[in-house]
Amino acid sequence: MELEQAGLIPIQPGVYIFRTPHGRVIYVGKANNIKTRIHQHFKSGGKSSRITRDAGNLEFITTQNEVEALILEANLIKQHRPRYNVLLKDDKHYPFLKLTKEAFPMLVVTRKVIKDGGKYYGPYPDSRAVWRAKNLIDTTFPLRKNSGIPFARRKRPCLNYHMKRCLAPCVGLVTPEDYAQAVIDVTQVLEGKAADVMTKLKLEMKESALRQEFEQAGAIRDRLEAVQKLFGTDQVALNTDLEDMDFLGVAQAGEYAMVQHFQMRAGRVIGRDKRFLTGAEDATLEEILKAFMQDYYGVAMQVPPLVLIPVEFEDASVWQEFLSSRAHRKVELRFPQRGEKVDLLEMATRNAHTGLEAELALLEKRGENPGLEGLKEILALPERPWRIEGYDNSNLFGTNIVSGMVVFEGGRSRKGEHRRFKVKGLDHPDDYTAMRQTITRRFTGGLSDKLPIPDLLMIDGGHGQVNAALDALREVGLEIPVVGLAKREETMILPSIYGAQWWLKSGTILDQKREIKLPETHPALRMLIAVRDEVHQYAITYHRKLRADAMMTSIFDDIPGVGPKRREALLEHFTSLEELRAARLEVIARVPGVGLTAAHAIKTHLGTGTGAVVTDVGNAAKEAK
Repeated sequence: MELEQAGLIPIQPGVYIFRTPHGRVIYVGKANNIKTRIHQHFKSGGKSSRITRDAGNLEFITTQNEVEALILEANLIKQHRPRYNVLLKDDKHYPFLKLTKEAFPMLVVTRKVIKDGGKYYGPYPDSRAVWRAKNLIDTTFPLRKNSGIPFARRKRPCLNYHMKRCLAPCVGLVTPEDYAQAVIDVTQVLEGKAADVMTKLKLEMKESALRQEFEQAGAIRDRLEAVQKLFGTDQVALNTDLEDMDFLGVAQAGEYAMVQHFQMRAGRVIGRDKRFLTGAEDATLEEILKAFMQDYYGVAMQVPPLVLIPVEFEDASVWQEFLSSRAHRKVELRFPQRGEKVDLLEMATRNAHTGLEAELALLEKRGENPGLEGLKEILALPERPWRIEGYDNSNLFGTNIVSGMVVFEGGRSRKGEHRRFKVKGLDHPDDYTAMRQTITRRFTGGLSDKLPIPDLLMIDGGHGQVNAALDALREVGLEIPVVGLAKREETMILPSIYGAQWWLKSGTILDQKREIKLPETHPALRMLIAVRDEVHQYAITYHRKLRADAMMTSIFDDIPGVGPKRREALLEHFTSLEELRAARLEVIARVPGVGLTAAHAIKTHLGTGTGAVVTDVGNAAKEAK
């Protein structure tokens, strides 16, 4: 779509909607000046260029102010779920707890918020947690349970009354004033003011005990313990001087993001909400946070007077006005720079990173590996690289030069298909020649028939190693995508020769070095690092083994009485020179085919053949026999 096709663009606040030529909504945005914002879309690269490329037409809805535009934008995103907007991974309706508006209110769980005068609490991210909280409140506070909505009279009290879990207003066994007090207690608990409730219950328990009403005191004690269980007796107040607030943390990894939302009331963290979001590949942290806040605060029933955010908002005043309209009082949106509030944001951010890693691991377990999807997007591959082979060289001053090859399928290591190579005809360090030889041998001869062709090669190294691998592939007549991973700052290296156009994706910005630097949490980078780490360890382990064998072999060459057979027996029995040197004479003598005389010659040659050993030969001979 070209800018000229947009027609007359309004300069008022409002919402703009990009649609495909077939009418599908692909992006919804808001602006204080729609015309200015649309012009930015057509001038910018990245996601904006992809939106305008895929769009066929553009619609506008003007509003009186930017707050109305924000609310309208949130509703349209929920309705259409556009592909280029940051979206919640799970688009379900979250549950609320509701106190009905009646003379004798009842606590219920609902997923719909309607203007019926009731008090709503939530939304809560976990329906199971909501039902556990409701059941605990039901057993702690004696609100009515079975008299229906609306309230209906009954002829006799139900079992809950006899279990002291209901005040039985349906049969007139409680006054409206006493029932109202129980409702106040429930309200305070749901609003995070449990400390007031617990103080009151402790006082009532003490007074009942002084009046020797021990049964009543025991019932109050049970209610007190239930409230403590609900809020956690081991939870320490972070700071009782802190005002009621929410604070947010955010983490991003490619197209996925996580927002952690903590609720603090009276200096205590009383609740946490976490949301997993998609479509965040080119989004800023500000855009991700706004996507969460639109969804959560658009329906939240309790908004505190302060909301802490980990990044600055350009339109903070608009969001403060929006939050204030939801809370029906002034709400401040703050980006703290110092003090204990910064510590709270750091805690939320740490939890966001941990939660995001857990969600990504869960996706991998389900076979929805985000790393493979990320590599497909970043490298513009036609399909997910299901089979990845990683290569690395290892040597020490040109000796025992080896290469390792590891195989990953579906993001998981296939150890049974790993291979190792001794580089032939090379007596000095030359990573390029070693890589070229390894790739050539992998795709010719027996291995080419035994193992399938991979979807992607990962080379541990820079441009030289990557281009050497491409040279080898060209010689054997194969076209396989190749990417390098340089250890410096974990940079992805793209080929500078032969088929480099394969790697270019519309909107991808590369410098002249043809390198891509991704965030550490990006799934594509995490996938490559996993392959690189495994092949590096695999290659270096093989190199160390060959070096140790060579050291021991060269030492045995000068020992009188130790020939090829005894040398093989010793190499099979001892894993290192240090282990052989530390072994007792009788242990060496017991190695099949060695004997006492050869064992003594070995100990003497290794510098451990002291007089003490010589004088002990008789005893050693007996033990050897």
